[in-house]
Amino acid sequence: MMAQYLALKAEAGDCLLFYRMGDFFELFFDDAKAAAATLDIALTARGEHDGRPVPMCGVPVHAAEAYLARLIRAGHRVAIAEQTESPAAAKARGGKALVARAIVRFVTAGTLTEEALLDARAANWLVALGEAGGMLGLAAADISTGRFEIAAIDRAALDAELARYGAAEVIVPEGFALPGAVARPKPDFDSAGGAARLKALFGVATLDGLGQFGRAELAAAGGLVAYLDHAGKGALPFLQRPVSRGMAAHMTIDAATRESLELTRASGGGRAGSLLDCIDRTVTGAGARLLAADIGAPLMDRQAIDERLDLVDHYVRDGGARDGMRAALRALPDIGRALGRLVAGRGGPRDLAQLRDGLGEARLMRERLAHDDAMPPLLKALLPAFDGHGALVDRLARALVPSPPLDAAQGGYIAEGYDAALDALRGQGGEGRRAIAELEARYRGETGIAALKIRHNAVLGYHVEVPARHAEPLMRADSGFTHRQTLAGVVRFNAPDLHEQALRVGQAGAHALAAEAAHLEELIALAVVRRDAIAATADALARLDVASALAELAVTQNWCRPLLVDAPCLDIAGGRHPVVEAAVSRAGERFVANDCTLTEQARLWLVTGPNMGGKSTFLRQNALIAVLAQAGSFVPATRARLGLIDRLFSRVGASDNLARGRSTFMVEMVETAAILAQATPRSFVILDEVGRGTSTYDGLAIAWAVVEAVHEDNCCRCLFATHYHELTRLADRLDALSLHHVRAREWKGELVLLHELGEGPADRSYGLAVARLAGLPPAVLARAGAVLKKLEAGREATGGIAAGLDDLPLFAAAPPPEPAADPLAEALAAIDPDALTPREALDALYRLKALAADQP
Repeated sequence: MMAQYLALKAEAGDCLLFYRMGDFFELFFDDAKAAAATLDIALTARGEHDGRPVPMCGVPVHAAEAYLARLIRAGHRVAIAEQTESPAAAKARGGKALVARAIVRFVTAGTLTEEALLDARAANWLVALGEAGGMLGLAAADISTGRFEIAAIDRAALDAELARYGAAEVIVPEGFALPGAVARPKPDFDSAGGAARLKALFGVATLDGLGQFGRAELAAAGGLVAYLDHAGKGALPFLQRPVSRGMAAHMTIDAATRESLELTRASGGGRAGSLLDCIDRTVTGAGARLLAADIGAPLMDRQAIDERLDLVDHYVRDGGARDGMRAALRALPDIGRALGRLVAGRGGPRDLAQLRDGLGEARLMRERLAHDDAMPPLLKALLPAFDGHGALVDRLARALVPSPPLDAAQGGYIAEGYDAALDALRGQGGEGRRAIAELEARYRGETGIAALKIRHNAVLGYHVEVPARHAEPLMRADSGFTHRQTLAGVVRFNAPDLHEQALRVGQAGAHALAAEAAHLEELIALAVVRRDAIAATADALARLDVASALAELAVTQNWCRPLLVDAPCLDIAGGRHPVVEAAVSRAGERFVANDCTLTEQARLWLVTGPNMGGKSTFLRQNALIAVLAQAGSFVPATRARLGLIDRLFSRVGASDNLARGRSTFMVEMVETAAILAQATPRSFVILDEVGRGTSTYDGLAIAWAVVEAVHEDNCCRCLFATHYHELTRLADRLDALSLHHVRAREWKGELVLLHELGEGPADRSYGLAVARLAGLPPAVLARAGAVLKKLEAGREATGGIAAGLDDLPLFAAAPPPEPAADPLAEALAAIDPDALTPREALDALYRLKALAADQP
């Protein structure tokens, strides 16, 4: 057995091996140690290998999914080794032949389809990256629903794209440096092989009908399909026809900005506290997944955005239609994921019943919606997806019982009247069970043992069971009973007529199970043939859920429809931060709304004011409003008018990244550098306290230069919050810079934060007042006040730390610094290694060493 295990373990590689032994999956050696620690189960030992006990642990087969879920969440990958023959078949091969086993599936984070292993309200993306011709391709699939996307991406945008998907698993070719990714053989990522795999997968002779894909995209798609084939051991899951996703089709949002704005995940991890969690009013899992995708990838197509907004507006205006739609959707099963399980070969009768119920309701919904005279364009485009399932729904309705069991092995899911032969077999089984009940009554009468019972178990089958004190009469040779088993309190027997009836029942039951299994296979095949149409219906239902949910949000929270225009503006009246507003509302307080008017003439706002005054909230709320608007949602404002934003950047708050050796200031500088390198005139940037974390002079110098660069080079819309009041001098030199502040007042020695935005610079920072609010000791505050007076006196005497900055030329006009001469580099560049003799090379090395010693 150990030889068989070790061979399978070699095939499993770095995966934990679930080795099937009867009713348990067993793990051995280091796999057992890792699993026992993760699952908190007992670690034992069995036999010896190389003179040492073999560590082992196991999990029951019937509960394996729950254990798999915990292992996958802990970052493990699992190979499932099943018995591929019965013990009887192994015995027939001769002697003590070992039952054959083989790995039937690799379970990884990106290849899950089981309902128990997935979050119903979150997509589960598997992403593959490929390279060809100096280009980078990305392929992404959620095999639980079949969504399949392919894109060509810039290497600089890789982090942003990976952050958009939030992939459960990323696979790359060997040698591709990406932390946390799974490396696969390079031949899997061959572009020609990728094209061949796509053709075979979709049964086409040419890819022209699927789309125009470059070599890098085909390489990524090929790697993804090859990995799925490997994970399923040749059984590919459901993949819809690939959708080509161009980078220009969506607002680009990098990973740091997503984290800063907490779009789909809060800073502490998890969904709670994020924008998505705050706005999600969807009533189906598919709708929740689609809403997350919309928020994660806001559109750049104005017409497509307006079509989404028209559909939301339709349900805002018609409350009856909105309530009816949400009530109908709330009762629907998740047909997308049910279909995914069926196509992957992991589905059962309950998944078919979900298709029956979901597609049946979709058909009724189509009939109701067809009478709507004021139908928006997107709704009209979605309606055809609900048609064409009538024959399948009718077949499933006739074939299945109303609530099929989860486990098909026990049967009982095919409805009575669907198959006369099956009904006859069930009748025979029922008659046999009635005959057995009659036998039980007869045996009691003949033996006089009232406690006699006929029972059934998997080992003995049907048998007679009597209490041990009554067993002696049945033990006699002429009793007609045969002793089978003695337990602590009972004795078990068999009888010829019972055996005969049991055979009849068993044969009828086995034939009935086989007939049901054949029907199940046929019904699944009928559903799989219509997989693309069913997936389209699931997507259409999800879109209606998102639209009606956003309408519910808009009505209950008093949100407005944004107006998309061509001008690069961000004109928001009464804007609010949705997450903060919800939090203060729960506390019984009122959120203070603020306006934001970024135009071509005033596209950079410099915002000053005290800590806790609301600067960061103001910056974030405007970024979130832009995301919501381009995702096709109403927004938390009384009026919103904005030009499309191609890239969104947020440098608001930072923390140490110790794992990568970066301090808070380093993280801030890296993110700011990315903004200055990538922001375009159509971008929107929010920057908060750039320059903190270093000396006052360094920080002010950096902040000053960043403001100039954003204004002169990037020319984008920008909100810049700062405590460096010296930066307000730039308003006299930068035409598109406008000064604003968050208002605060001191009243009877106490600081009152108004959270209102006013024009012009703040009169001071109120730092000591905020420190008093925070509870600093009075003695410390008094000392700080005395030090502050001294510093302010010195500033007035010297002209302040910004003295002389007004004489500097603007960022764009400042000449670049002359590079310092480097004798070592010049001497190195003058050497031709191929032309040197060994002696000349040694002399050159000594000269270079001497030059290096002279360097400062």
